[in-house]
Amino acid sequence: MGFCITHATVWTPDQRLDDAAIQIVDDRIVALGPTAELPCPSDATVFDATGLIVTPGLIDLQVNGACGYDVTADPTGIWEVAARLPRYGITAFLPTIVTCPLERIAAAQAVVGQGPPAGFAGATVLGLHLEGPYLNPQKKGAHHPAYLRRPELAEIATWSPAQGVRLVTLAPELPGALDLVAALVARGVVVAAGHSAATFAEARAGLDAGIRYGTHLFNAMSALGHREPGLPGALLTDERPVVGLIADGIHSHPAVVNLAYRLLGRRLNLVTDAIAALGMPPGRYRLGDFDVWVDGQSCRLADGTLAGSILSADAALRNLMTMTGCGPEAALAALTTTPADLLGLGHEYGRIAVGRRADLVLWSPAWRVQMTLVGGKVVAQA
Repeated sequence: MGFCITHATVWTPDQRLDDAAIQIVDDRIVALGPTAELPCPSDATVFDATGLIVTPGLIDLQVNGACGYDVTADPTGIWEVAARLPRYGITAFLPTIVTCPLERIAAAQAVVGQGPPAGFAGATVLGLHLEGPYLNPQKKGAHHPAYLRRPELAEIATWSPAQGVRLVTLAPELPGALDLVAALVARGVVVAAGHSAATFAEARAGLDAGIRYGTHLFNAMSALGHREPGLPGALLTDERPVVGLIADGIHSHPAVVNLAYRLLGRRLNLVTDAIAALGMPPGRYRLGDFDVWVDGQSCRLADGTLAGSILSADAALRNLMTMTGCGPEAALAALTTTPADLLGLGHEYGRIAVGRRADLVLWSPAWRVQMTLVGGKVVAQA
């Protein structure tokens, strides 16, 4: 018994196939090709995707919460968030724990380690993104200053992919930060520079030490200056890092999004930085230990500081195409192959190919999510 999608336009960062069929058995793609040449097995469930686009599932590396759940305030909400993200085309993501007591990070690791509850259907949790606590107080943004810490090797002894940690954001200019970078990279953790006042030289030292990601470009980091390019200058001009960007038109002006896209190319990664207010009406929500006020467009602390977003991944995809004029191939890469390859998971995620996981999104021609499959199972429908 399998699942068969027919008459689809299959669009990936690397190819476009018209009138195509995708055959799925269990959680794998077992055949891909022209519909006329791939008759569906008699026992398969067939879905006619005439007029629809099929792409790889979207991967979001920075999700603080959604639909009323904040994963830092209560890590047990991770699976509630995961169950709701497929409606936005997300099939895999990193729950993001912002600066908080170390004990709460350990609690989030335990939640991820225990795995999803029985009967769960939703996006795959690839591990945690720990955004802090080793951040520069000058660029704390919406992170609680009481929990910011100086880097200590002993405190990260359990941070590894095997123990639920995939990505760590830190400020490379802090004393001892480069030792943490080296230790984390040696364990297979991707290290990001963010919430940082690093100079260009300090940022380059971090990249030389193994940093391979930039967290929400331009936001909560040193400014891009023509005499002192700072962290953004290093991220934009060094070919090694992938760079995250929030394309909501609020965190960065559309013209700056366009500039970043033109400079970064396939190194650009779109993230949402979504908080618990995603999918909810305006009002007051939590981000870690802070109250955040949401007006339907932006999320801010009481003093006006931006605190995450209510951007959805599918909207980010559409926004990038609108803001830059790029085609679907380039926009899709920023949410599929680029994050998958960054995490070292490109052999499983981010592409449509025989043998890969059947994480797929079916879209209308206007790029609105119609159906999402995770591991070959339909988990969301318009």
